[in-house]
Formats: sequence, C-alpha cells, structure tokens
Amino acid sequence: MKKVLQILGLVLVVLVVAAGAVYLWAGSAANRRLARTYTMHTVDFPIPFPLSEEEVRRRRLTPEAAAREARAQAMERGQHLVEARYVCIECHGRDFSGGVMVDAPPIGRLFGPNLTSGKGSRTENFQPADWDRIVRHGVRRDGTPAVMPSGEFAGMSDQELSDIVLYVTSQPAVDHEIPPRTFGPVGKLLMATGKLTLSADLIQPHDALHLASPPAAAATVEFGRHLANICTGCHAQDLAGGPIVGGDPAWPAAANLTPHATGLAGWTFEQFVVALREAKRPDGTALRAPMSGMPAYAQKMTDVELEALWNYLQSVPALPRRQ
Repeated sequence: MKKVLQILGLVLVVLVVAAGAVYLWAGSAANRRLARTYTMHTVDFPIPFPLSEEEVRRRRLTPEAAAREARAQAMERGQHLVEARYVCIECHGRDFSGGVMVDAPPIGRLFGPNLTSGKGSRTENFQPADWDRIVRHGVRRDGTPAVMPSGEFAGMSDQELSDIVLYVTSQPAVDHEIPPRTFGPVGKLLMATGKLTLSADLIQPHDALHLASPPAAAATVEFGRHLANICTGCHAQDLAGGPIVGGDPAWPAAANLTPHATGLAGWTFEQFVVALREAKRPDGTALRAPMSGMPAYAQKMTDVELEALWNYLQSVPALPRRQ
C-alpha cells in the first residue's frame, strides 16, 4: 500500500509540474501574440461625408447650408447604423462609455473601451486612420492587436464608418475609466493554441482598399451581401454556422444560414423576419442567446434591409451545418 501511495504521489507531482509548464508556455505564447505589431495602410476620409455636388446644385445650398445638411444626414445614418445594424452598444454600452465583453476569470476579463470624450476615453484625438485601424482591422494605435471583433466590420465602407464616428463622438462625454484587458489560464491556453483568434490575424491583408460608400439600399443580393458581414462573427464566413469561435461557452452553436436542409431550406421570408424581430423559430420556440438579443436591432432595420439580407442568404451555396 505504501508503495502505491508513493507512486500516486510521484504521478501527482509530475502532473503538477507538467501543468505548471503548460501554463508558463501558454502565458508566454499568448503574450507574444498580443505583442505582435502589424503594418497598416493609412486611410483618410471626411467626417462627416459631404453632400454630392449634384445635390448641392439641385437644392441650391450655400456652403454653410450644405455643411449643416451633410452633418444632419450623417447623424441620422449613423444612428440607424448603431441602433439597427452594428451592435456597438453590446460592448461599449448604451452611452458608449464602455461595457463588458467577457467577464469569466478562467477565460479573461475583456471590456469595450470608453468612446466618449470623458475621462477615461480611449479615442481622444483619434483621426480617421485610427478609427479605420481599430474598427476595420482590430489593430490599436501602437500597432498591436486588439480584442475587438473587427472581422464583422472589415467590410464597412468609409461613409458608414464616418457616420458612426460622427454619431458616437457627438454623444455626451461620460467619465468612465475602463480596466485593462486580462486573460485567465484558459484564455491564455486558447490563444496559445490558436483556438482564440484575433481579428488582426484573420483580416488579411491590412492594405486592401475599402468601399468608399455602401451599395445602394435596395432589396438586392449586392446590398444583402454587404449587410451579412455582421453575421459572419457567429455564423462564419460561409454562413454555415457551427460552434461560435471566441463566444461565450454557454452559447449554442450558430445556426446554418445557407439554403441547406440543415439551414434555411423550407423557410419563408416571413418566418425569417419573425426569427429576427421576435427571436422565434418557425415552430414557435424561442431562440437562445446571443440571437435572443437580435430583436432590439432587427426591429429597427428597414423592410428593404431585411429583404436584401434574405435574398442574399438564398443566393449563397447550400452547405451542411458545420459540426
């Protein structure tokens, strides 16, 4: 019996030493990934976007009136983008002063930064190139990677980004100091093994041109493809769904959005709208998080946007749901 206990004790010591070695390796590997720097292009765009020369002539606007109208239109577009299509408030809070992205110590504590001009702001003195870098590439001002899910925003046009920046930065200043990000042992291990991906690594190359303006708002496949960019963070680039990489472990696998038997085959447009605006499947059962939060946005999407998104999803290759 004594010999058995000695063997068990030795095994336990070996396991503890091995676990410690793995932890040290994972921490070192994760730190190396977070310390990498990325070579970026430099983008510039106006904030707000000016009116077209044709509109200025047609409406016979003075330069001052044209500037006021451009700002008003951009503010309206920006509000719609934030409230209906891009889920900024989920990470940055309803007042944009910061919020919680992940608060699970074994994985980490990750926070959306304060975007207002108040104390603790992370966007003070940001130029268009800085907004492009962080929003559409997931890269911070110092060139290191952020934890922002920029893959969902990489297809955003200059005008849309400009509209959002104008709207967000026009909100009241809020004093809110946000804690720095931290990764727990599980998060470090996931990052070290490539299971927790960073947008800066997924978005390649970092010098590709961006659309100046979005496609025309019409019930077209082209506009729907543009709208669907925001869906890829959970449903994957091919929209076949499956486990949500980097998501809350409690979340179910994402649904297949392709017209496959395991996806949207057999669905009607009306059922699709109910799923988005009421978080209900065709059989009446409720959708779970994170899709249960979709109605707050989809209810503010226009009918044209929903129809365009549906038309695009019906046009993509039918793929089986990813396991």
